[in-house]
Amino acid sequence: MRLLYLLVDLGAISVPLLASFHPRIRLDRHWKALWPAILITAVPFIVWDSYFTKIGVWGFTPQYLTGIGLFGLPIEEILFFICIPYACMFTYYCFRLWKGPEMRVKATQAVTWTFLALCVIMGLAGAGRYYTVSAVSGLAIMLMYLKWQIKPKWLGLFYYSHMFLLVPFFIVNGILTGTGPEKPVVWYNNAQNIGVRILTIPVEDVFYGMLMLLLNAFLFETFLQKSEKNNPSEHRPVRERNKL
Repeated sequence: MRLLYLLVDLGAISVPLLASFHPRIRLDRHWKALWPAILITAVPFIVWDSYFTKIGVWGFTPQYLTGIGLFGLPIEEILFFICIPYACMFTYYCFRLWKGPEMRVKATQAVTWTFLALCVIMGLAGAGRYYTVSAVSGLAIMLMYLKWQIKPKWLGLFYYSHMFLLVPFFIVNGILTGTGPEKPVVWYNNAQNIGVRILTIPVEDVFYGMLMLLLNAFLFETFLQKSEKNNPSEHRPVRERNKL
């Protein structure tokens, strides 16, 4: 099915994109903050992706692709870094409206330390393996930067929403890595990861995906705060905006 990867991308973004205009959500009003966050985040990930594809860390099965390419990648892979983050940031934003941007989660510090510890363990276990080391190093650096430099009030909200996002994560990544299709849409060179899989999903994908969404959330919140300062009349308090 040549359109499988494209359908996964479009299926992920279609409902969140349409729901962005719902009167109780209106995420479209914050596109000036959201789209730059998504596009800026996409740049290093596309470069990373393109290089790893070139050296054979992972690759793509042609029978599931349209055949259109860009930067050495299938166009579907480029769209992945737009469609998936949009869908996830939509969910994050809905929780932001419901719980408030400064939602307190008692386990926030514990979650941060747990992932930092897992990054160290994974890094040691996968020493010399490109995907493992790059994914866990990237996430560890991002977490340390947030924890000790930025100290964002939204981190607990991110962890809370991310817990729910793991369900669609496993569905989408499962399809792409071979749960269902005859062959994986995206294949991995097991010499470059530790070989541990959740169904068909390399465990490194959990760290890679979390890093991508953390960077999206960080930029979105940064741009959103600047917008709120520059245009205070356009931003009412969360409790007044919506009570979902």
